[in-house]
Amino acid sequence: MKLLAVETATEACSAALVVNGEIRERFELAPRIHTQRILPMIESLMAEADLRPQQLDAIAFGCGPGSFTGVRIATGVIHGIAFGADLPVVPVSTLAALAQDAFDSTNASVVFSAMDARLSEIFWAVYQRDANGFAQLSGKESVIPADQADACHQKGVGVGSAWRVYSEVLLAKLPQSVISFDADRLPRASAVASLGVQGMLAGKAVPVEEAMPVYLRDKVAKKESER
Repeated sequence: MKLLAVETATEACSAALVVNGEIRERFELAPRIHTQRILPMIESLMAEADLRPQQLDAIAFGCGPGSFTGVRIATGVIHGIAFGADLPVVPVSTLAALAQDAFDSTNASVVFSAMDARLSEIFWAVYQRDANGFAQLSGKESVIPADQADACHQKGVGVGSAWRVYSEVLLAKLPQSVISFDADRLPRASAVASLGVQGMLAGKAVPVEEAMPVYLRDKVAKKESER
């Protein structure tokens, strides 16, 4: 399978390409310049693999939640490529990608993904490692005040920017659940690619016109639908 993945929902900007199980990635911290960096990353990966978009089987993207602008950038980029090459798209949760990156690099069996959502709230989700090593959502993703986080009576590790901003609140709320946390971990296109391949195999790919951002905040979604 050949799959391109894009992730721009945070200050990190990355693209990844899967070719028959091998993942190559371009990743850098690029606050406010995602639009300048993401296309060169994609072009570099495709040129290195000597591939054209029409030779891909699908595209995956970090569909959010995250920065409103960042999520829109990823959506716009994959829409342009997928429409032009007539490719299916696999939307991948940014929180799931964050958890998958932790599963890929640690022995954690449960991950508490938490990203700073501003406005005194966090994007929160609990993920379990499934039998094949992939992130499986436990419960649902939500945007909540940090003191409402629920670990579903599980023990695991915390990852994401909210663990820097709200670590005291989260640790006080989940004193028996949090083994450790990594506030510097960011979602990566390599994790989006892994989950994208799994999603493709599981029949979760959608036509490009159905590949939409996920904001979690109702008021943001309402503003978007009203445009």
